[in-house]
Parts: sequence; C-alpha cells; structure tokens
Amino acid sequence: MRKQSLLLAAVLAIPVLLTASSPKIMVSWKNPNYSGGHFKNILVLALNGKSEGRLEFEDLLVAAIARPGIQATQSYIFLARPDSTPIDVNDLKAVIREQKFDAIVVARLTRRETKNTYVPGEVYTPFPYYGTFYGYYGAMYPIVYSPGYLQKESIAQVETNFYSTAKRDGELVWTGTTNTFDAHSPMKVIKKLVGVVIKELEKQNVIDRRP
Repeated sequence: MRKQSLLLAAVLAIPVLLTASSPKIMVSWKNPNYSGGHFKNILVLALNGKSEGRLEFEDLLVAAIARPGIQATQSYIFLARPDSTPIDVNDLKAVIREQKFDAIVVARLTRRETKNTYVPGEVYTPFPYYGTFYGYYGAMYPIVYSPGYLQKESIAQVETNFYSTAKRDGELVWTGTTNTFDAHSPMKVIKKLVGVVIKELEKQNVIDRRP
C-alpha cells in the first residue's frame, strides 16, 4: 500500500510539473552593424510592472552585471517611480548625460496575465506490483480517479533591450525575448530571469564574462 501511495502521488504530480515553465530566452538578436566597443557604465531600467518587482529586477541585474571594469546602476536611484508612472524622456536623457552612462539595459513586460484553467479529471491505473499475489491484486484492483479542478495560472513574457548611448538617439546592440513563463512567484522568477539575461549577454559578447 505504501508503494502504491507513493506511485499515485508521483503520477498526480505529473500535470503540475508539465505546466510549470521557467524563463528562457527564445529570441536573441545582436546588431551586426554595431561597431562600438564594450561598455563600462551601464544604466539598468525596468520599464513597467509593479514597483516592488521593478526594484528587485534592477537590484539583481545590477549585481549580476557588475564586475571588474564594469559598473551598473539602478534607474530608481535617479528616477523614483513609486507606481507604474512613466519617466519623462528629458529627465532620462539628462541622467544619462550627467552620469555618463555609455549603455542602458531596459526590460519590459510584454505579457502579464492571470487566468483560471480547468484541468479535467483523469483515471490512473497504478503500475502493477507483481511480487506477491495479494500485492498484485491490491495494486490492480482499484481504479484511482482524480476529479477535475480549477488551476490558477500567472504567466508573463519579458523583452530586454541593450542600447549603446554613443549615438544621439541610442543604438540597439542586442534584444532578447523570453518564452511565456510561470510567474506565480514573482520574486523567484525575477532571479531566474536575471540569470538567463546575463548568460545571453555574455554569450553574445555584449558584456565581458566574469574572470
């Protein structure tokens, strides 16, 4: 019975595992016409979303970018936004000019939604246990039924762009877009998101790898 219970628990967990998804870079493009050098002073800007999520993202991305020879700074240090208020473009230009940022990383949520999905009930037949007759009979006899239920899902998608500020209007160096991922636990997701963004920036040689 214990083996049967453990097996049943594992089978019932399969749908949950299959629906979970972590952030991954699905689209990555580096500007082949960019001819400038590497960057030493980078501004990090989370463009939209809840304030606590933006702050967390900027903090973690700054920490991940910073390394010998590269400095990164959160936008909220210069441009406070307690709510999802827009930044005046002239204020942003002034900050970039005064602080001599040579690049800006800007991320935005391109999709964010919460929905209820109906998961239909399924019938599971436990794997037969052949060791003894009664073990076999006890495993094969019952039909285990999982009733349908509503599952709340939070999903999101993020686009990240990396711009050089050398030209007057800025020049796109790299852009990447994630898959649609599970955003049920935003703070945990942000850590994973920062990790995949940094890995791709290093892979594309936009920023130097850590020594």
